[in-house]
Amino acid sequence: MNSSVRLKQPLLASVAISLALVLGACTTAEVLNQGYIVDERALELTPVGSSREQVLLALGSPSTTATFDNEVFYYISQKRVRPVAFMEPQLVDQRVLAVYFDGEGRVARIANYGLQNGQLFDFISRTTPTGGQDRSFLGQILTDTGSGTPGPNL
Repeated sequence: MNSSVRLKQPLLASVAISLALVLGACTTAEVLNQGYIVDERALELTPVGSSREQVLLALGSPSTTATFDNEVFYYISQKRVRPVAFMEPQLVDQRVLAVYFDGEGRVARIANYGLQNGQLFDFISRTTPTGGQDRSFLGQILTDTGSGTPGPNL
């Protein structure tokens, strides 16, 4: 009986080490950034009053543009995290950098929208925008349902 215990101990130890190595390999979190990642130095090169060409040189081509009363450039990004190698990535952050132009093609204002506590939030001015034409557009981008309420992934 004493010899069988001696044989089981190395076997159990090797199984425990193998299991720890396999599980350790699966727990590496992976961060996936998609779209435009805001570079603060590039953003500083586009102050209010900059021309459309300066914005394109500093920030690059926008993800999309919109034309309401004035033209707007939208730079869209998402950050997803995959906690375990075989799981689906989960959306943890979504941002829209909006550059608003006046009638002369100059930057009127810049806003960096995202969701905070389920509400659309401007991270530059630290305000929650009230109604307007671009709110519904941004609401559709930042939510899954397009109804202005956060979807199940947020």
